[in-house]
This record gives sequence, C-alpha cells and structure tokens, in this order.
Amino acid sequence: MPRKFTSTEHLLRPDPRTGDMLASKFINCLMRGGKKSTAQAVFYRALDMVAERIRDKEPLEIFRQALENIKPRVEVRSKRVGGATYQVPMEVSRKRQQSLAIRWLLKSVRGKRGRPMDRRLADEFTAAYRGEGEAIKKREDTHRMAEANKAFAHFAW
Repeated sequence: MPRKFTSTEHLLRPDPRTGDMLASKFINCLMRGGKKSTAQAVFYRALDMVAERIRDKEPLEIFRQALENIKPRVEVRSKRVGGATYQVPMEVSRKRQQSLAIRWLLKSVRGKRGRPMDRRLADEFTAAYRGEGEAIKKREDTHRMAEANKAFAHFAW
C-alpha cells in the first residue's frame, strides 16, 4: 500500500433507501462508470425480486446472510522461503472477508450473460443465501486450497 494512502471509508454514507452501510458499499462496488443511480436501481430491483421469492424474511437480511455465507475464513498467500515459494494458509481479516465476498459475488453475476443484471443478481443472492451458487463454490475452493496446504502453516509469521 502506498505511504500516502488515505482511506475513503469515512466518506461512505448509508444507503438512502435502506439506511445500511453494507448496502451502500455493495452499490458502490456494483457501480460502473460513475453511474450510481443505475447501480442503485439494479440493487433495489434485485432486492424486490428476492423479497418475492423468499417471503418469510426481510430482503436486506437475506442480502446480509448471503454475503456472510460467501465470506472466506482462510486463504492461501504466497510466501518465499529460501529458494521455494509456498502457498501458506492464513486467516482473513474481517474487512478483507467482506471485500472478497462482494468481489466474488459480482464476478459470478457479471460472468453470466443473457439476462438483465437485476435478475442475475437476485438469483445469486438467493443461491448464496441457500449455500449454493458460483460465489459459494469460489469460497469452498479457497478453503479446500488452504486445507491442502495446511502443512506449510508454520511459515505464517
């Protein structure tokens, strides 16, 4: 990270419709080309679709639980020891867990073509809420990789 890095986290405002900071962060990550109102509209339509599919819970709660299900607990990082590079499993900080979950969710949604973005997003929210879907598969692959390289955990210093 550069020395002169200043965090923009203090500039983040809660989402106007839901009043939620996580929703605001997600909308900012969803946004392309500075079109925030478009990103908000896509996100709200996706939440409305999720509310129609799963009626017993609040759609924002489903969104939060979906992200919680995607968050990785451990990941592998490259560590150079002597002349060899090892994949060392390490715990993931809360902030990085959140950013990885959002990134994986959006990557899986953007990878599917042929349908409107809000429908793809709603599908991925419901799939992640149920513990399935592409983003959950990515988390499982990450955990599997960490489990396979558990022998190199002593290099994590």
